[in-house]
Amino acid sequence: MVNLEERTLIAVKPDGVQRRLVGQIIQRFEQRGFKLVGMFPLKASHGILSEHYGELRTKPFFQSLLTYMSSGPVVVMVWEGHNVVQASRKMVGQTNPAEAPAGTIRGDFSVHVSRNVVHASDSQEGAQKEIQLWFPAKDLLDWDCCDQIYTIEV
Repeated sequence: MVNLEERTLIAVKPDGVQRRLVGQIIQRFEQRGFKLVGMFPLKASHGILSEHYGELRTKPFFQSLLTYMSSGPVVVMVWEGHNVVQASRKMVGQTNPAEAPAGTIRGDFSVHVSRNVVHASDSQEGAQKEIQLWFPAKDLLDWDCCDQIYTIEV
């Protein structure tokens, strides 16, 4: 069998953790048929956040983004599944919650563009980079999910 699975990084931001939305966000990914292969809560340092958001370094909001993202716990997760990067981006919705449709995570839960509840990798390459940054390989699980015959194409 050819493995068509890919992985993506999803992070519940401090506003999502403070508002106790972690379980509802996890539930959406589980219901979609994706497999959780890594997860932990932490208070992120400016160092890891600077690397994660490096492409935004020249933006005027960069320092406030680092301050906000390090202001409380985040929950970082790695999800695995067929086309998980693209599907996750659709599930999460646009960065600006005013443009995110109802039914998306940001459309349902976000209150402002700077408090948009969740981060999702934007590409397969970005996901690989982010996963390597946040997760040592030993912290990711390889396991067979009992419903895989129903959730992946062979």
